[in-house]
Amino acid sequence: MARVRAAEANEFDSSDEEPSEEEQVPFQVSWLALSPTYSQFLGICSLPGCRFKSIRRSLQKDIDELKSYGVQDVFVLCTRGELAKYRVPHLLEAYQSQGIAVHHHPIPDGDTPDIAKCCLILKELRSCLEGDRKTLIHCYGGLGRSCLIAACLLLQISDTIGPQQAIDSLRDLRGSGAIQTIKQYNYLHDFQETLAVHLATEGATARSVSR
Repeated sequence: MARVRAAEANEFDSSDEEPSEEEQVPFQVSWLALSPTYSQFLGICSLPGCRFKSIRRSLQKDIDELKSYGVQDVFVLCTRGELAKYRVPHLLEAYQSQGIAVHHHPIPDGDTPDIAKCCLILKELRSCLEGDRKTLIHCYGGLGRSCLIAACLLLQISDTIGPQQAIDSLRDLRGSGAIQTIKQYNYLHDFQETLAVHLATEGATARSVSR
């Protein structure tokens, strides 16, 4: 885990004792501009309802907050194991019961998806945005995996944005902890080349099958 900002330090409190009151820190959603390609903004946040060490969020309050923003689709990058660890094991079902469409694409903490999985996530994201649906993406802290996918989206929809510019945009939005690992950093710097190879390979396969 990369070093975290001071404001997030209480998430890693050394005491296992749980406070009796819920965490009062406001639930913060950051909105990433995607213009001129899309008029919609992409929401990025930390894990709603998280109950871990000193963090005692209310899942219902957090989902109500998302609904107040008009969120219609949510992309969840946490694994089922993480959802259990952070005490929101039924998060996906809670979203669905509130009428929010769920796209679950688990990526291990600190890791990166293979290019085929990344393309699938981006395809679904773009479908939501093109349908003018209010869309949000989150992992645990909303810094590593979520910002990685958001940066990939920026690189895919713009010919004028470079990898470092995409990273800087996410760090301006979410703080210096965005894009947390060397693996994620390198993934973004290689993304456009990796994507081009993947699409060329897919195209060659499709032509071969159609013959």
